[in-house]
Amino acid sequence: MKLNELRDNAGARKSRIRVGRGIGSTKGKTGGRGGKGQTARTGVAINGFEGGQMPIFRRLPKRGFKNVSRRKYAEIDLKRIQAAADAGQLDVSKTVTADALIEAGVLRRSRDGVRLLANGELKARITIEVAGASKAAIAAVEKAGGKVVILTPKAEAAGAADA
Repeated sequence: MKLNELRDNAGARKSRIRVGRGIGSTKGKTGGRGGKGQTARTGVAINGFEGGQMPIFRRLPKRGFKNVSRRKYAEIDLKRIQAAADAGQLDVSKTVTADALIEAGVLRRSRDGVRLLANGELKARITIEVAGASKAAIAAVEKAGGKVVILTPKAEAAGAADA
Protein backbone atom coordinates (compact mmCIF):
# COMPACT_ATOMS: atom_id res chain seq x y z
CA MET A 1 0.00 0.00 0.00
CA LYS A 2 1.21 3.49 -0.87
CA LEU A 3 0.39 6.84 0.70
CA ASN A 4 -1.54 7.96 -2.38
CA GLU A 5 -3.74 4.86 -2.09
CA LEU A 6 -4.99 5.70 1.45
CA ARG A 7 -8.76 6.23 1.57
CA ASP A 8 -11.47 6.51 4.20
CA ASN A 9 -13.77 3.52 4.59
CA ALA A 10 -16.83 3.62 2.39
CA GLY A 11 -19.51 5.71 4.12
CA ALA A 12 -17.13 7.20 6.68
CA ARG A 13 -17.62 10.71 5.34
CA LYS A 14 -21.23 11.65 4.77
CA SER A 15 -21.92 14.71 2.61
CA ARG A 16 -24.05 17.38 4.25
CA ILE A 17 -27.63 17.94 3.11
CA ARG A 18 -28.03 21.21 1.22
CA VAL A 19 -31.29 22.71 2.44
CA GLY A 20 -33.51 25.18 0.62
CA ARG A 21 -32.55 24.08 -2.91
CA GLY A 22 -35.94 23.37 -4.46
CA ILE A 23 -38.91 21.15 -3.71
CA GLY A 24 -37.41 18.09 -5.41
CA SER A 25 -34.45 17.97 -3.03
CA THR A 26 -36.64 16.80 -0.05
CA LYS A 27 -35.33 19.75 1.99
CA GLY A 28 -36.61 22.57 -0.19
CA LYS A 29 -39.16 25.29 0.49
CA THR A 30 -39.07 25.41 4.33
CA GLY A 31 -35.57 23.94 4.60
CA GLY A 32 -36.54 21.36 7.23
CA ARG A 33 -37.89 24.01 9.62
CA GLY A 34 -41.55 23.05 9.29
CA GLY A 35 -44.20 25.71 8.78
CA LYS A 36 -44.27 29.43 9.54
CA GLY A 37 -43.93 31.26 12.80
CA GLN A 38 -41.39 31.64 15.59
CA THR A 39 -39.61 28.32 15.18
CA ALA A 40 -39.09 28.87 11.46
CA ARG A 41 -37.02 31.95 12.29
CA THR A 42 -33.47 32.17 13.53
CA GLY A 43 -32.61 32.99 17.15
CA VAL A 44 -35.44 31.00 18.74
CA ALA A 45 -35.03 30.26 22.45
CA ILE A 46 -38.18 28.57 23.72
CA ASN A 47 -36.69 25.46 25.33
CA GLY A 48 -38.89 24.37 28.20
CA PHE A 49 -41.95 26.28 26.96
CA GLU A 50 -44.95 23.97 26.77
CA GLY A 51 -47.54 26.18 25.13
CA GLY A 52 -48.74 27.78 28.34
CA GLN A 53 -49.01 24.49 30.24
CA MET A 54 -47.05 24.49 33.51
CA PRO A 55 -43.53 23.42 32.41
CA ILE A 56 -42.11 20.16 33.75
CA PHE A 57 -39.27 21.93 35.56
CA ARG A 58 -41.90 23.83 37.57
CA ARG A 59 -44.16 20.79 38.10
CA LEU A 60 -41.40 18.70 39.67
CA PRO A 61 -40.21 19.32 43.26
CA LYS A 62 -36.84 20.94 43.80
CA ARG A 63 -34.15 19.07 45.71
CA GLY A 64 -30.70 19.74 47.04
CA PHE A 65 -28.67 22.69 48.18
CA LYS A 66 -25.36 24.17 47.06
CA ASN A 67 -23.53 25.84 49.91
CA VAL A 68 -21.64 28.76 48.39
CA SER A 69 -19.57 29.34 51.53
CA ARG A 70 -18.36 25.74 51.80
CA ARG A 71 -14.63 25.46 52.40
CA LYS A 72 -12.56 23.31 50.04
CA TYR A 73 -9.51 21.84 51.73
CA ALA A 74 -6.36 20.44 50.18
CA GLU A 75 -6.11 16.93 51.62
CA ILE A 76 -2.79 15.29 52.37
CA ASP A 77 -1.96 11.83 53.67
CA LEU A 78 0.66 10.93 56.26
CA LYS A 79 2.46 8.71 53.71
CA ARG A 80 3.01 11.74 51.39
CA ILE A 81 4.56 13.71 54.26
CA GLN A 82 6.75 10.73 55.20
CA ALA A 83 7.86 10.26 51.57
CA ALA A 84 8.77 13.95 51.30
CA ALA A 85 10.69 13.77 54.59
CA ASP A 86 12.57 10.64 53.41
CA ALA A 87 13.42 12.31 50.09
CA GLY A 88 14.76 15.38 51.91
CA GLN A 89 12.19 17.71 50.32
CA LEU A 90 10.62 18.57 53.67
CA ASP A 91 12.53 19.94 56.66
CA VAL A 92 10.95 18.11 59.61
CA SER A 93 13.05 19.98 62.20
CA LYS A 94 10.94 23.11 61.52
CA THR A 95 7.16 23.47 61.80
CA VAL A 96 5.54 22.11 58.65
CA THR A 97 3.01 24.61 57.25
CA ALA A 98 0.95 24.77 54.06
CA ASP A 99 3.58 27.04 52.49
CA ALA A 100 6.34 24.56 53.36
CA LEU A 101 4.34 21.74 51.74
CA ILE A 102 3.83 23.79 48.57
CA GLU A 103 7.51 24.78 48.46
CA ALA A 104 8.52 21.12 48.87
CA GLY A 105 6.25 20.17 45.94
CA VAL A 106 4.02 17.97 48.08
CA LEU A 107 0.96 20.16 47.47
CA ARG A 108 0.08 22.28 44.47
CA ARG A 109 -2.14 24.79 46.32
CA SER A 110 -3.52 25.10 49.83
CA ARG A 111 -7.08 26.22 48.85
CA ASP A 112 -8.92 27.12 52.10
CA GLY A 113 -6.39 25.22 54.20
CA VAL A 114 -4.79 21.81 54.49
CA ARG A 115 -6.54 18.80 56.00
CA LEU A 116 -4.40 15.95 57.32
CA LEU A 117 -5.62 12.38 56.76
CA ALA A 118 -4.35 9.19 58.39
CA ASN A 119 -3.62 7.22 55.22
CA GLY A 120 -0.21 5.57 55.54
CA GLU A 121 2.36 5.49 58.33
CA LEU A 122 4.42 8.32 59.79
CA LYS A 123 7.83 7.68 61.38
CA ALA A 124 9.20 11.25 61.34
CA ARG A 125 8.74 13.44 64.41
CA ILE A 126 7.05 16.56 63.05
CA THR A 127 5.06 19.56 64.19
CA ILE A 128 2.49 20.36 61.56
CA GLU A 129 0.08 23.30 61.25
CA VAL A 130 -3.13 22.40 59.40
CA ALA A 131 -6.69 23.69 59.12
CA GLY A 132 -8.07 20.29 60.07
CA ALA A 133 -7.05 16.71 60.78
CA SER A 134 -8.78 13.40 61.35
CA LYS A 135 -8.60 11.89 64.84
CA ALA A 136 -6.60 8.96 63.50
CA ALA A 137 -4.10 11.34 61.84
CA ILE A 138 -3.61 13.30 65.08
CA ALA A 139 -3.11 10.03 66.97
CA ALA A 140 -0.55 8.80 64.40
CA VAL A 141 1.47 12.05 64.54
CA GLU A 142 1.46 12.07 68.36
CA LYS A 143 2.46 8.39 68.39
CA ALA A 144 5.51 9.29 66.27
CA GLY A 145 6.37 11.97 68.83
CA GLY A 146 5.06 14.94 66.86
CA LYS A 147 2.36 17.52 67.35
CA VAL A 148 -0.63 18.73 65.27
CA VAL A 149 -1.63 22.40 65.53
CA ILE A 150 -5.15 23.11 64.23
CA LEU A 151 -5.39 26.61 62.77
CA THR A 152 -8.57 28.71 62.76
CA PRO A 153 -10.12 28.98 59.28
CA LYS A 154 -9.34 32.12 57.23
CA ALA A 155 -12.93 33.46 57.22
CA GLU A 156 -13.38 33.06 60.99
CA ALA A 157 -9.97 34.61 61.70
CA ALA A 158 -10.93 37.65 59.58
CA GLY A 159 -14.30 37.91 61.38
CA ALA A 160 -12.62 37.75 64.81
CA ALA A 161 -10.19 40.54 63.88
CA ASP A 162 -13.10 42.88 63.09
CA ALA A 163 -14.76 42.38 66.50
